[in-house]
Amino acid sequence: MSDRLMKAAAASSIKSDIPKFKIGDTVNVSVRIVEGDRERIQVFSGVVIARKGGGVNEMFTVRRIVNNEGVERVFPLHSPRVASIEVLRSGKARRAKLYYLRERTGKATRLKDTRGFSVAKPSEAGAAESSEETDAAE
Repeated sequence: MSDRLMKAAAASSIKSDIPKFKIGDTVNVSVRIVEGDRERIQVFSGVVIARKGGGVNEMFTVRRIVNNEGVERVFPLHSPRVASIEVLRSGKARRAKLYYLRERTGKATRLKDTRGFSVAKPSEAGAAESSEETDAAE
């Protein structure tokens, strides 16, 4: 009985408007900050270096460099404090956790962009080659 209630409570607090992002992506995380009786939104942007947990307990870690010092923050994915997540750039990662970026500085911390690559379909490539051959024949 209590297990069913726990699952129902967890299901009600899971957000549905979260964009798909993965390890290596550069994201802007808008965080609600309460100062006294006022509330404001602060943006934390950086590279996602880890995701862990599942369901309502899922967390992700974002790393960025501020004043030549690495800063990491761990955010609960379904927290009401996280106002929104915006994916700026998609990076290519071959690991589940990018903790090796902690030792790197400067340009060595950059990841390759995955959105820039486009693979031509065989039918399109064949059509392009045949049109070039007809132009050369004329």
